[in-house]
Amino acid sequence: MAQSRWHGAGVALICGSLILLISLGVRHGFGLFLQPVSMAQGWGRESFAFAMALQNLVWGASQPITGMIADRYGAKPVIAIGALLYAAGLWMMSQVGGETLFILGAGVLIGLGLSGTTFPVIFAAISRLVAPEQRSLAMGITMAVGSFGQFAMLPISLGLIVGFDWQGALVALSILALLMLPLGFGIRTAPAPVTSAVEDVSFVQALRDAAGERDFWLLSLGFFACGFQVVFIAIHLPAYLADEGIGGGVATTVLALIGLVNIAGAYFAGFWGGRYRKPMLLSWIYLARGVVIAAFLFLPLSAWSAYLFGAVMGLFWLSTVPLTNGTVASVFGVKHMSMLGGIVFFAHQLGSFAGGWMGGWLYDRTGNYDAAWGIAIGLSLIAALLNWPITERTLAERRATA
Repeated sequence: MAQSRWHGAGVALICGSLILLISLGVRHGFGLFLQPVSMAQGWGRESFAFAMALQNLVWGASQPITGMIADRYGAKPVIAIGALLYAAGLWMMSQVGGETLFILGAGVLIGLGLSGTTFPVIFAAISRLVAPEQRSLAMGITMAVGSFGQFAMLPISLGLIVGFDWQGALVALSILALLMLPLGFGIRTAPAPVTSAVEDVSFVQALRDAAGERDFWLLSLGFFACGFQVVFIAIHLPAYLADEGIGGGVATTVLALIGLVNIAGAYFAGFWGGRYRKPMLLSWIYLARGVVIAAFLFLPLSAWSAYLFGAVMGLFWLSTVPLTNGTVASVFGVKHMSMLGGIVFFAHQLGSFAGGWMGGWLYDRTGNYDAAWGIAIGLSLIAALLNWPITERTLAERRATA
């Protein structure tokens, strides 16, 4: 029976993984465009940073709604519309039309496109096709492929910038984004299995149930830290290294290493998430991130220390994603997983907005990134404390012991 489930989910697993590879891979390279776009347009770094921050805010704010639509009508139409919006946003970024047009494309259209082509929608669709004990591993595999996209797309994006300038590179990436459209049709729609009457409720009741659970809010608040850290590093690390006299090729390699090593990090997070308490693993991941960032800042900076930072940070980069979504599925089931996962993800994107925009804001006012790095370390400690007391008891079990 388990083999039959995996066979039926195989196409969806492959297509969903490839969608994440493209969606996350293209997004992971946006930091490479900060300097060339800002210099060509005569902007400060805050303008580009604000567009990226708005992208994450729109992505997060629209994710619960996108998830609700996917829960009701299936992932296919949501992915199709998301792919079209993503491609349109990349094309609009390539046009020299001033800050407003750039922010509309990079911030609004791509933000909406990401909400239809990333974790909550993909993970929920796949989770409905596999047995409960295999969900964490399935998410880990999917996330690992998405992490490979972050590795593979960075040198591709840099090569496109060098070969075709930043505008031509964005046009090429918009064409690549359209490939997500046919891949979405490979994800089979399946009814959500429910294990108890507590899970078989309307979306309104599911919202009420989640809102009444302390652990749901602790998980969400902890995910804020993840968003701040990954977006701040992805957007501002290339500029940070350039300010320290370390060339752009190093930054590209560092970001690529993060994506490459996170293939293992995401896979093992999903693997161990099926065997150990997921919130406990999340606490250790957040704590480890803080230690790695602190070591990077306090050790002498060089190309090799940057490479080491990328390799070690990659172990913990998006390893939080399968564990966080897996916790949502464990507690609330999968019927409304896209929507509830979207709400948790909104907290992540509030952190992403803060990390992307605040990094540029603090830099323009202080001339360095010291304060932003300090905030990233502090958030690691807070997130570790928030996740530790979370349990994975189902709603039915919680109510039985209340």
